[in-house]
Amino acid sequence: MSRRPTRRPSSEEPPRRRRGRREGELTVDELAAQTGMTVRNVRAYSSRGLLPPPRLEGRTGYYGPDHVARLTLVREMLDQGYTLAAAEKLITAAPGSGTQALGLYHALMSPWDGVEEEVVEPRSLAREAGIAYDPELVRRLVDLDLATETEDLRLRIANPTLVRAGLRVIAAGVPAERVLDIVPTLRGHADAVSRLFVQLIWDSLWKDFVDAGMPARQWPRMQQSFEEIIPLAGQALLAAFQDSLGTAITTAMRDALPDETADDDTDPDDTDPDETDPDDTDPDGALVGDPDEGDR
Repeated sequence: MSRRPTRRPSSEEPPRRRRGRREGELTVDELAAQTGMTVRNVRAYSSRGLLPPPRLEGRTGYYGPDHVARLTLVREMLDQGYTLAAAEKLITAAPGSGTQALGLYHALMSPWDGVEEEVVEPRSLAREAGIAYDPELVRRLVDLDLATETEDLRLRIANPTLVRAGLRVIAAGVPAERVLDIVPTLRGHADAVSRLFVQLIWDSLWKDFVDAGMPARQWPRMQQSFEEIIPLAGQALLAAFQDSLGTAITTAMRDALPDETADDDTDPDDTDPDETDPDDTDPDGALVGDPDEGDR
């Protein structure tokens, strides 16, 4: 007679799957902290449709990488002066997830990647330039939008590379006032060249993409194109500037240095007919071959 299988004791039953968060998931408080927003903003953007609903476990919602990408895009676009409607349009048009929208945005904004602002003491800039501290120069930095003053009277510099290049020029001996004087002109030329490149990209790539409704199949190609073209624009500008700078330096050197050959440009064979070569006379002073010599 066969024995009926005995039921395993409860202590040997396989454990049930633990409920709770999955790897990489965040609570709403953690999501807000990671993206630099408040919980109130996160919920407001969720109600507006910018975020898909979280995954619920009981009464707790869990958010994943897509939520992080969407909120990061919103925050970065708002920081750059875009409206919330512009961010919403980009997110809505992106296929699949906010990661795609964030990737395209980063490709477009690549000139700002890696540029981190610095907060410094005004006197440290003077020391770096090798000049005495002058409050008037600090005021000019602020007026030229090269820096902004903080509440504790320090300077927040948005583009440290540009400012430090100027400091090195000053340290090399060029007066600080002259360096600051050329900043508006420098920016004007840079703005004009930038508009040329943007118009080129708009006419060649972006306009057709937008007019077509930003089709999903074209997003990867557009992101790749921007990632390749935009850095090349900077390289092209630098190469053209180096050529122009070399030409300008050569012209200035020619104007500044005297031409020592300017007073000695006569042809050696172009002699005065009245002048004679001493070798063409005989010992008595008569010209060799003089037609009148026989008549003397």
